[in-house]
Amino acid sequence: MAQNKDLTRDRLAEEQFHTDFSKGMVYGDYLGLSDLLSAQQLRSPAHDEMLFIIMHQCSELWMKLMIHELTAAVALIQNDELRPAFKMTARVSQIQEQLTQSWSILATMTPTDYLTFRDTLGAASGFQSFQYRTLEFLLGNKDRKFLAPHKNRPEWHDPLEAALEAPSIYDETLRLLSRKGFAIDQSEVARDWSEPRDANESVRAAWVEIYRNAEKYWDLYEWAEELIDLEDSFQTWRFRHRTTVERIIGHKRGTGGTSGVGYLNRALDIRFFPELWDARTDL
Repeated sequence: MAQNKDLTRDRLAEEQFHTDFSKGMVYGDYLGLSDLLSAQQLRSPAHDEMLFIIMHQCSELWMKLMIHELTAAVALIQNDELRPAFKMTARVSQIQEQLTQSWSILATMTPTDYLTFRDTLGAASGFQSFQYRTLEFLLGNKDRKFLAPHKNRPEWHDPLEAALEAPSIYDETLRLLSRKGFAIDQSEVARDWSEPRDANESVRAAWVEIYRNAEKYWDLYEWAEELIDLEDSFQTWRFRHRTTVERIIGHKRGTGGTSGVGYLNRALDIRFFPELWDARTDL
């Protein structure tokens, strides 16, 4: 055993690595770790508050990347470039799976654990996450009332309002279908983008045609499945969120003022791309 340790030590001794960073950037500098690791400001002596803060901070970092990817994908669709967008939306779906798994970590916190620091949140809630709202707006779930919690923070409010008033990834998809010659109603390609939309028969018919003629419309067919993957993974995240909340607080009201589990149950009924789901019935 000692001989094996000596061999391992000898192999490591052959490695060379930089040690002088007096004039260079070290790993922690590149990642801004001094700021990142000092951002966990506990407001109570409760042990589990660290878990709660880190879990939500990590979620916000992943959401930042999702916004980055979806924004780039929207720009590509505007230029009729579907294929490069496939990778971006596939990445977002994978990130969503990561976020879904993170609820299992939070679920190690019991109701009793949470009550030791819940009061320190005041009215603060994930309901107010401007990045989460940006994601919903990018995916098409538009609602102006969600700007209100950020009216005193222009650095959050203004980009969120811009996302509200811009076409979503699905709006741009419908405009793409129209450019490709599908008979999409004009109301779907030129409208007030800040308003929510309902399912439309002309859009449903277009998706049915694409699915029935997959070889002819292969890129659009693949894109339809990318969108379904996006919504599927998002809905899975929503469901896992709902069950975790019920597990920890039952049917208490949320700190942000919502009905808690009741609100999350209703959110599960929201569809980003309704015609893509409806078209399956017609196939």
